[in-house]
Amino acid sequence: MEQRLIYLITGISLGFLLAFTAHSLYQRPITNETITHAGELIGLTFTSSEKDSMISQLEGLRKNYQTIRDWEIANEVPPALDFNPIPRGKTFDHEQRPVEWDIPPEISLPSDSSELAFYTVAELSSLIKNRKISPSELTRFFLDRLKTYGDTLEAVVTLTEERALRQARQLDQELEDGYYRGPLHGIPYGLKDLFAVKGYKTTWGAEPYKNQQISETATVVKKLDEAGAVLVAKTTLGALAYGDVWFGGMTRNPWNLRQGSSGSSAGSAATTAAGLVPFALGTETWGSIVSPSTRTGTTGLRPTYGRVSRHGAMALSWSMDKVGPITRSAEDAAIVFHAIHGPGGDDQTVVDLPFNYDQELDLDKLTIGYVESSFDRNYASQSQDSLTLESLRKLGVNLTSITLPRLPVSSLSFILNAEAAAAFDQLTRSDRDDKMVRQSQEAWPNLFRSSRFIPAVEYIQANRIRHQLIQKMDSLMRHVDIYVSPTFGDNLLLTNLTGHPAVVLPNGFTENGEPTSITFSGNLYEEGKLLEFANIFQEATGFHRQHPKLFKGR
Repeated sequence: MEQRLIYLITGISLGFLLAFTAHSLYQRPITNETITHAGELIGLTFTSSEKDSMISQLEGLRKNYQTIRDWEIANEVPPALDFNPIPRGKTFDHEQRPVEWDIPPEISLPSDSSELAFYTVAELSSLIKNRKISPSELTRFFLDRLKTYGDTLEAVVTLTEERALRQARQLDQELEDGYYRGPLHGIPYGLKDLFAVKGYKTTWGAEPYKNQQISETATVVKKLDEAGAVLVAKTTLGALAYGDVWFGGMTRNPWNLRQGSSGSSAGSAATTAAGLVPFALGTETWGSIVSPSTRTGTTGLRPTYGRVSRHGAMALSWSMDKVGPITRSAEDAAIVFHAIHGPGGDDQTVVDLPFNYDQELDLDKLTIGYVESSFDRNYASQSQDSLTLESLRKLGVNLTSITLPRLPVSSLSFILNAEAAAAFDQLTRSDRDDKMVRQSQEAWPNLFRSSRFIPAVEYIQANRIRHQLIQKMDSLMRHVDIYVSPTFGDNLLLTNLTGHPAVVLPNGFTENGEPTSITFSGNLYEEGKLLEFANIFQEATGFHRQHPKLFKGR
């Protein structure tokens, strides 16, 4: 009994009995009163004899905690605990079938060159392949857009102009030599500034790291280099991947400059929506692709967990972080995803499974679900979402009502905070978190400190419930290929915990003319089917072809 209770109390995360910077407290003896107060924090009580028995164990553990704190651990070092989203007994298609992109053969240069800003990746690819514009010309065009509007949006941390022009010249020469890399050959893009690029700052959007340089290049950047994409800018993110406020300001929504673009992939979404780049890369832990894509009217793909390498990216939550593209169409997202998915670098969570994008997708052969109870509630974009369901029915989709697993999903959200607090433990204990711009109760500095009091036992218990959630979701997904849900609500956290892929895309506008969105979620590793379904919806509705008026001119 005593030993079991010792483990209950010692599970408190990383030594909550210590103040973070008051090292003199380390010398204070642990007493029954100390344990009483500690137990109150985590909702447990102990008898006097139980507390007496714990003291020597707790003092020994406290010394171990201090030893660990004295050991420097870089942000990129993962815990020796890998999250696995694959349900028991689940098997997958391992055959990579040829992917043929629908690149339009006859695309003309516009008479007004500023219109190029809103061409899709597929359209720009046609122009480059057919020698109507060179990679260097297109790169200079988007660099000019970034210089003109980047400050207005507060969306750019660093222009990578020298690197971009060097890449573009090489790609020009390759075309002259008859070598074409594919649909991303010569296409400029933006990169969320939590990915490392050798020779450039990687600020993570936060004041304590604003001069940080990391002497490596992220795997996704190397993959895009190989595909022929041209990095033109490192875009803003809310500090340490939270919100849209970074050390240089607040990234703006191109549809309404008085409003932030949401976060944390704020700059990636804003620059894509405003036509400053054709696409950008973002990351999501809990809504960081979905939310800014909604706010800016872009198309965001959050892939299956473990689908894209995170090597060279800032770690926030090792079991929840995911990398994905933010684009102007589902087809563009497919083109970019095809280039970045799969193993590479040192991210051991990445699986080696094919990406099969079928442009001849037969809707009659799909079972499409919808979370009926979520659509029935009263919420801001309910009318737009109802019209989405109607549009799908007009396309011949027979929607099947589904119910999401009923587990305490919202109570599992502290998994993210516990991992984030560990990722930035040294920032917290050094007091450098005081330099962060946001210091509210909901901001990272306070959340990191508060998360030191999450018991390790409860963290593990939450992940055991998460395991149950994965099995329940697998049971549900055996009956549907894709399901439709409102963008915000139960589904967002649930699927980020289970690792399921989702694509968020514009589905209308508010009375104020600001975009709304809908979310399509799919089976693990079936991004191809999910994106083609989204493409069919977009071709039928056209919301993705509308762009913010403020950025249509030069």
